[in-house]
Amino acid sequence: MSDCETPIRVVIADDQPLLRHSLAAVINANHDMTVVGEAGTGDEVVEFTAELHPDVVLMDIRMPGTDGIAATRRLMADPGTESVKVIVLTMFELDEYVRAALQAGASGFLLKDAHPDELLDAIRRTHQGESLFAPRVLTRLIEAYIAQPAVAKPGSLDGLTERETEVLTLVGHGLSNDEIATTLMISIKTVKTHIGNLLSKLQARDRAHLVIAAYESNLVQSTR
Repeated sequence: MSDCETPIRVVIADDQPLLRHSLAAVINANHDMTVVGEAGTGDEVVEFTAELHPDVVLMDIRMPGTDGIAATRRLMADPGTESVKVIVLTMFELDEYVRAALQAGASGFLLKDAHPDELLDAIRRTHQGESLFAPRVLTRLIEAYIAQPAVAKPGSLDGLTERETEVLTLVGHGLSNDEIATTLMISIKTVKTHIGNLLSKLQARDRAHLVIAAYESNLVQSTR
């Protein structure tokens, strides 16, 4: 990051002070991001986000009073805070939490046992507009969506170009835009163009649904 670039502003929401301080120490050790606030309840994180205008919120699920899911829903419903990216950080990988977090508007879902580098990568990638999920959470998410007949399925892959199919396969494997660009030896701008085309052609709401399309089309095989 150059001196003229603004660090990613992060708010941490967790009811355990020690964990909040530990996360803050990890984040603040990086020059491209900074913790601007810490909240111990869902109500506090909603209030702090409105006041501090962070780019990313690390959101615990289980907090006193308003939990992380409800807090995320409130943030996404408020025009003043709806642009913030929420990464749900929890010890629990239960399907209902994953689905509830997505329905509330979360951009990512990581487990608290993630390596610090994974957390930092998640913050950066989420800030850039990518959805991100811990690998074993992603697997459970895919299986949960596929198992629900009421969920709208992505459109047919018939209209995709060969390159778009390659990009979709890599998205299904969980690769970031940077990693896709490196693998296919194309520019980041080109990757983003392909992602946009895929979202449109497959009538997919977001990147998570592109992953689902890759699985349903057998471009990617579940390891479970």
